[in-house]
Amino acid sequence: MKTIGMLGGMSWESTVGYYQQINQGVKQSLGGLHSAKIAMVSVDFDEIEKLQHAGDWDATGVILAEAAQRVEAAGADCVLICTNTMHKVAPQIEQAINIPVLHIADGTAEELLVAGVSTVGLLGTGFTMEQDFYKGRLRDKYGLNVLIPNESDCKIVHDVIYQELCLGDVKPESAAEYLRIIDALAAQGAEAVILGCTEIGMLIQQKDTDIKLFDTTLIHAQKAVEWALRD
Repeated sequence: MKTIGMLGGMSWESTVGYYQQINQGVKQSLGGLHSAKIAMVSVDFDEIEKLQHAGDWDATGVILAEAAQRVEAAGADCVLICTNTMHKVAPQIEQAINIPVLHIADGTAEELLVAGVSTVGLLGTGFTMEQDFYKGRLRDKYGLNVLIPNESDCKIVHDVIYQELCLGDVKPESAAEYLRIIDALAAQGAEAVILGCTEIGMLIQQKDTDIKLFDTTLIHAQKAVEWALRD
């Protein structure tokens, strides 16, 4: 079994889910008392969040590149950036280390294509929904048509993430708003919706809607397990 490296803490609320899902995946695959080999560095999200909203992505890249180097030094064979948004600086992280970054958008796109989805809605932070580092990769590398909510709904999705979910605050009224926005994306032609922020799975799950959801936390964790157990 290879050692999975994790860059966590963005937010720690979703990193908990990663740790749980990866260990459950290894246990399901190998049985008995097996658990995952993990090396993790967890950063202070307050520092990252302030830099994000100030637009200083280079500084966030420096922080995460240094954290990835510590993960590699601890014996990791790959790195998971345990957040969708910070894949904006994935190239900066990749340049700083000698082990592969398992990109969250790649694993998600692979699952979408297997499911026969060609047009997909995307929920995430405003950075993930509106900038091109994520949806551009889905489009250019995998040929997917990506839809995002309208401007006011994007703000709702973004604010719930930072003001509620990253603080562990799960509100039924926010879940209802997300489900309304998912319905609107489906009305625009989305065949499925990507939960493109690692906290969104705390708020809504597949049982809440008939529209197919692709939870990036679950997908990323499973891809890491498959990678770690591959001969």
